Amino acid sequence: MRYEFIDGAEAICRGALYAGTDFFAGYPITPATGILIKMMQELPKRGGVAVQGEDEIASIGMCLGAAMTGKKAFTATSGPGMSLYSETIGMAILGEVPMVIVDVQRLGPSTGGATTGAQGDIQFSRWIAPGGIPMVVLCPSSIESLITLTVKAFNIAELLRVPVILLTQKDMVLSTHTLDKEKLVMPEVLSRTLYQGEAPFVPYPIQGPGSVPPFAPVGGPLLTRFTGSMHDPNGYLTKVPEEIEAKLRHLEAKILANRSMIETVQTDMEEGADTLLMAHGVNGPVCRETVAEVRRRGGKCSLMVVESLYPEPEEALAKALKGVRKVVLPEMNMGQYAISIKALLPHDVELIPVPKIDGGLISVPEVIAGGKLL
Repeated sequence: MRYEFIDGAEAICRGALYAGTDFFAGYPITPATGILIKMMQELPKRGGVAVQGEDEIASIGMCLGAAMTGKKAFTATSGPGMSLYSETIGMAILGEVPMVIVDVQRLGPSTGGATTGAQGDIQFSRWIAPGGIPMVVLCPSSIESLITLTVKAFNIAELLRVPVILLTQKDMVLSTHTLDKEKLVMPEVLSRTLYQGEAPFVPYPIQGPGSVPPFAPVGGPLLTRFTGSMHDPNGYLTKVPEEIEAKLRHLEAKILANRSMIETVQTDMEEGADTLLMAHGVNGPVCRETVAEVRRRGGKCSLMVVESLYPEPEEALAKALKGVRKVVLPEMNMGQYAISIKALLPHDVELIPVPKIDGGLISVPEVIAGGKLL
């Protein structure tokens, strides 16, 4: 059968299982609990481990430990849980630990509205850890991309040895959608590079810009080291300025040098249009409808749906901006992604944020009126 009716939690879990996840740990939190329940049901059937931790801190700590033994680990939470995850995410960045972290956004701050939609974690996801190292943040905009971007998140985490955030929303994960199986183009499943040499093993070598150190699992035959403190290539703590700078430059470069692997956008460009409508996440479908309505009423408008929020898709954006004089960016927040996009626009391109912060979804009339599209 071509079509299937599934919710977003099921879609994410399908993507994770397809990618080969064999470890999940999480704590119940609306609106991400469905992912925990599904993984508790399905992962043990496939020989994996699924754990409901005593809290969020314990859960992501289990994921970090499992990943360092060679498991493809992932977890799921919402904004308050991300706050508790932040220290361990920083540890994963410095220790070069691959894992996937699903953040199902809800209204914040604090407990906020547990069953109310929002896109309030965008800047938080980029700057969640001390140090300012780039984060990889993917943001699905359809039921199909909830599956395929989950696979891509695992691939990036494995290949670059980084934590990857899959940023979605309550409205996508708790809603049931029609999945068109013929639209699914599943990515190839990729895994981290394992060390093939002999002992002694150097756990954190820096072999050039954008290089990623090969992996040897903790508990395996080779002696390895892991630390959340600044360290040299051998994993020993260091205060040598040259070693510190080399490590931090390496953590930055292995993400920025591999932007082409990460960048994911869909575009619908119209010749002669001087307006670009940008969308991310749950706003993708409504912006597609908006573009269709503007064109139906005789206007011209191009569309760019961003599914890789960070690093920002600079190459795709530069192409989409040719001939553009106005960028319209609807968001269910006070204009968070607009802060990042504004810094990338030429001085003669106007940015018009269309914020909505009442918990409701953005509508086609709101996008048209707020963006002055007609």
